[in-house]
Amino acid sequence: MMNKKMILAVLIPCMGITASAQDAKVEEPKGKAIVQVFGNLHTGFGETNDDRGFELERSYLGYEYNLGKGLSVKGVADIGKSSKVDDYHRIFYVKNALVSWKKGNMTLNGGLISTTQFNFQEKFWGYRYIMKSFQDQYKFGSSADLGLSLSYKFANWISADAIIVNGEGYKKIQVNDGFNYGLGLTLTPTKGFQIRLYGSINESGQEGKENTANIAAFAGYKNERFTIGAEYNHMFNASYTDGKEQYGYSAFASMKVGKSTDIYARFDDLYSNNDWNISKDERAAIIGAQFKLGKYVKLAPNFRMNMPKADEAHNKYAAYVNCYFGL
Repeated sequence: MMNKKMILAVLIPCMGITASAQDAKVEEPKGKAIVQVFGNLHTGFGETNDDRGFELERSYLGYEYNLGKGLSVKGVADIGKSSKVDDYHRIFYVKNALVSWKKGNMTLNGGLISTTQFNFQEKFWGYRYIMKSFQDQYKFGSSADLGLSLSYKFANWISADAIIVNGEGYKKIQVNDGFNYGLGLTLTPTKGFQIRLYGSINESGQEGKENTANIAAFAGYKNERFTIGAEYNHMFNASYTDGKEQYGYSAFASMKVGKSTDIYARFDDLYSNNDWNISKDERAAIIGAQFKLGKYVKLAPNFRMNMPKADEAHNKYAAYVNCYFGL
């Protein structure tokens, strides 16, 4: 008969092989699909009563793959509408095509990347499918561009990031020379409370045109029950034109009132110096609720009011039911 030592010598390697096989079976897949669809049903009131119907606003389709050792690749297509073509058409853009490398507290992104100008505020707001964050809504910058970004977390309470991109967004090829340089600082003085500071210079690359500069400051608090945030944004030499400035602020709040129900509200105020952009300057407010229908679907009924600052311009009122599907 085999003694105990011989039995153990046979069993231990077999147990190791079995454990490895089990680990291999439960190993999570390295890739994941990206599917996000934004739509709505809306109707105006009064003068805008004819503005009503179903709308497919935007679809994101893509894939992200983890290569291991901190490397990952991501590609996302953006299918949306353009103001330059008939609304019956949809335009296909490449939104992201990038390589990311994470090493310790550092993250490096290269390619067609998400920009850092208002990405933090957008995530804090949390309802992108209902309404864009302030800077995106009023065209202070682009959400994606071709270039490089680097971020580093120095401690739990402070991190910094830098970005250099073409400065013309992801919907245009590089027409003009020059880059957009940005620096950001994120502070977390205490749990849930965060401050974000950002500044950028976008070179015009054109003779007779001025560089555009952006500065932004944001502060917000978030816990399991509610979120509150406020931001101030200022753009100098808008559209590369000397002396033209746009500035304004946005304040928002949301609260959980059930396991799958939130309520939210937001107020925006946009200005231009010397009223050069008075036809588009406005105050805007939104209030509504969000219902999560399972893991992948959200519905968000809301009421909106736009208050133009131009003389003799009338307020606009609308009711929306925004919907989201995403994996």
